[in-house]
Amino acid sequence: MTLWLPLGIAGLLAVVYGFTLSRSPPSPAKLLLKISGMVILTVAAAWAGAPPLLVAGLAACTLGDAFLAGRTERWLIPGMAAFFIGHVFYVGLFWSAGQVSGDLMNYLARGVLVFAGAGYVFWLSPSLGPLRLPVLAYAAVILVMGAGAIALPPGFGLVLIGALMFIASDAILANELFRRPTGETPRWLASISLWNLYFFGQMLIALGFLAK
Repeated sequence: MTLWLPLGIAGLLAVVYGFTLSRSPPSPAKLLLKISGMVILTVAAAWAGAPPLLVAGLAACTLGDAFLAGRTERWLIPGMAAFFIGHVFYVGLFWSAGQVSGDLMNYLARGVLVFAGAGYVFWLSPSLGPLRLPVLAYAAVILVMGAGAIALPPGFGLVLIGALMFIASDAILANELFRRPTGETPRWLASISLWNLYFFGQMLIALGFLAK
């Protein structure tokens, strides 16, 4: 019961931050509000005895959030690097939890995810410019993370849902960064959707492992 209090506070702070998106410019106060939920989630997971790779992944993503709270043209690459490292931790975490083997439907699901992701990146490719290689590397690691979540043994349903939410969030973010017409105001619905998918996806990943 004690764990639900910090998680509830983290979720509330995340929802509050979501309503500030596209409504105010970057500021120290907005940065603190943005990372507060993830900081609480990370500390709560560590306090509850979560696997070190989970805590490391949450911490890396929190750092990525901090970078992306600034100006995109300056902080996008450091932010992507932090999230890349976070996904590497998650890949290690998922594989260390065990993998389903010999299940045709599981292999098929992983294949669908990878091919759909590759198709989406191919569609984005003309708009990526000098960021093509970093985006390709990032897409590769997040798809490996997603495939690892699909391959988890029974009992990790929350982790799978959270990982797919994370991927969906990044897909929306990529569309906003690279396909939105230059000068167009960020779309509030897209911004709040990607943020909530991201944050609550992270929470489900954490809860999925804490429940074990």
